[in-house]
Amino acid sequence: MNRDSLTLADVARFPRPGTVTPSHFSFTPGGDGLTFLDGADGSLVRELFHVDLATGLRRRLVGLSDVGGLEERAVSPAEALLRERLRRRETGITDYRWAAQAPVMVLPQGGVLRIWQAGALREVALGDPTAELTPDGRTLVYTRDGALYAQKVDERSPETRLAFEEGRVCGVAEYVAQEEMHRYDGFWISPDGAQVAYTEVDDAHIPALSIPRYAGPPGAAEVHRYPFAGAANARVRLWVVPIDGGQPRPVSLPPFEYLARVMWTGPQSLLVQLQPRDQRSLDLLAIDLSNDGCRLLRQERSSCWVNLHDDARVLGPRELLWSTEDSGHRHLVVLGPDGAVLRRLTEGAWAVDRVVGVAAAWVYFLAGKDDPTERQLYRVPVRGGAIERITEKAGFVSAIVHPAGEALVVVTESGTEPPAVHLSRRDQPLLRLQAAATGIDLPAPERFTFPSRDGVTLHGALHRPAGPGPWPLVVSVYGGPHVQVVQNTWAATVDLRAQHLAARGYAVLRVDNRGSARRGLDFEGAIYRRMGTVEIDDQVDGVRHLIAQGLVDPARVGVYGWSYGGYASLLCLARAPELFRAAVSGAPVTEWEGYDTHYTERYMATPAENPEGYAGGSVIAQVGQIRGRLLLVHGLVDENVHFRHAARLIDAMVKAGVEHELLLFPDERHMPRSERDRAMMEARLLRFFGEALAAGAPQGA
Repeated sequence: MNRDSLTLADVARFPRPGTVTPSHFSFTPGGDGLTFLDGADGSLVRELFHVDLATGLRRRLVGLSDVGGLEERAVSPAEALLRERLRRRETGITDYRWAAQAPVMVLPQGGVLRIWQAGALREVALGDPTAELTPDGRTLVYTRDGALYAQKVDERSPETRLAFEEGRVCGVAEYVAQEEMHRYDGFWISPDGAQVAYTEVDDAHIPALSIPRYAGPPGAAEVHRYPFAGAANARVRLWVVPIDGGQPRPVSLPPFEYLARVMWTGPQSLLVQLQPRDQRSLDLLAIDLSNDGCRLLRQERSSCWVNLHDDARVLGPRELLWSTEDSGHRHLVVLGPDGAVLRRLTEGAWAVDRVVGVAAAWVYFLAGKDDPTERQLYRVPVRGGAIERITEKAGFVSAIVHPAGEALVVVTESGTEPPAVHLSRRDQPLLRLQAAATGIDLPAPERFTFPSRDGVTLHGALHRPAGPGPWPLVVSVYGGPHVQVVQNTWAATVDLRAQHLAARGYAVLRVDNRGSARRGLDFEGAIYRRMGTVEIDDQVDGVRHLIAQGLVDPARVGVYGWSYGGYASLLCLARAPELFRAAVSGAPVTEWEGYDTHYTERYMATPAENPEGYAGGSVIAQVGQIRGRLLLVHGLVDENVHFRHAARLIDAMVKAGVEHELLLFPDERHMPRSERDRAMMEARLLRFFGEALAAGAPQGA
């Protein structure tokens, strides 16, 4: 495959070439094996595999036929929405969870919970996909229909309902916890398996939002309790209940808006992370259930917002691994029993991405220490000392570490090499797995840097077409916080839309504007309370940088993006109409009052606190400034960025006399999942830019 041979069908097809690699790695409870999900036939259909760490022998542990195939049961509503939150496209066996100390696992699929034990698989219950086993593997805890249940797995015992409250949901993370806090669990089993901590969510006071399903039968609709910016959030409480049943008791906590993280540290002790509504601080609390004690261990504070993380690890009875951005970049520290910093393990003008393991007196972590467009694996002694870089080859890596340090899994990729899985044991290579990528001849985008108008160094990536410039340019934009798009990854190379456009003579540009991730809080916080401003300026500066080099025709510039990128695309037309001739805007936010509390208020505060910022960031308020051609794309059952955003924009454009084109998908959510729908979208996008950016095409035609 080379880019000249790419078809629209190729562009619409998932998975991308060379991207089907193992995922969901987990070392077995005994530590003698590794399990993972993989697509045996190069598709997105997953099965469960096992590798023996002594021999390197790989075998299928649970196949698709063992769970009745793909058509046995439809995906449950809870699982469908969780897949949306996780942006998961895979089918088949998409998740599994081992017991911590016993060779027993639970596999959720289609609303059915199955237990694997001693090589046998059997159904045990109907439940949501976030089921967990007690450490000894004897009891399964799960949710169904808003209630929390437990069931013994070794005997045919009835299930025990642990928690239920009429009109409330027990044990399931609320919408903003899943979508914005990346907390997908609503219950946590104690390390001795005797108790379960769980959330009780009350959202009855949030007005119901009805989303019609126009592709369904008459009157079909979904109802969601969606917390709009400035309005009420769900009320969340934390409870603990004996796993054998009994009276739940509340966990005493100070007032809070967001329950960010919960972690057991002992049979009667919890660490709980809470945030206020403005998210400019985070409280780390130590909870002692034996005496109902609650102690503030540490408070993080920021001039903009505090980013959440999952780096906390108990190092011993009196030490806790923690990460903090108190220096402006995320770094690792060790806290003492009073929350004071005992020692700083990392420091400098670079950021730790995340901790991937603690083993054999080392802390293993991922970071862009030497290049912010790459990610490497490092380790540092728990007691402090020199940082060691483990992976050397340029690119992007992820990893997991054996709990005893016996083995290491590293997944490597770069713009010129597809992802490959490297399993080593005691520093000796044991197994290498890589998706078939033969016959793929796609040039990697060229990464470069340039200065913004006020002197900040920005990163860009360019797909060059053949021949000399100046070329017509299409900007591929995201632009929003917590995302980085300029990376040395295979995914950037197999962006087949960009490659297809380049094959047809368009240059395609990506820019990581201020507000994007992995450059520290000052870089991220540049958008605080003013989204829709500096990030658009930085995109404009990227285009002008290429124009100044003679690479781009300034009269033939377009832009496309999805979600925040759809929002940014619209603002490119409104704020820089002299530069951008055309835009494709997918699923855009058009006014921040219409998006959720946790995301929007983290960056913008509430509408009442920041009316100028909300007005300045509103596309609808700037609709009269839009010039050029616009194609607006949206799924009508999008439960994340509701079609209401597009509808209100359409209404404003009609009233302002702004011409536009529409492509609507009545049965799609936030991203089109149907290959047929994606193929139609790609054909429409190519035709749209072909007409709008043709040489001599009048602006606004």
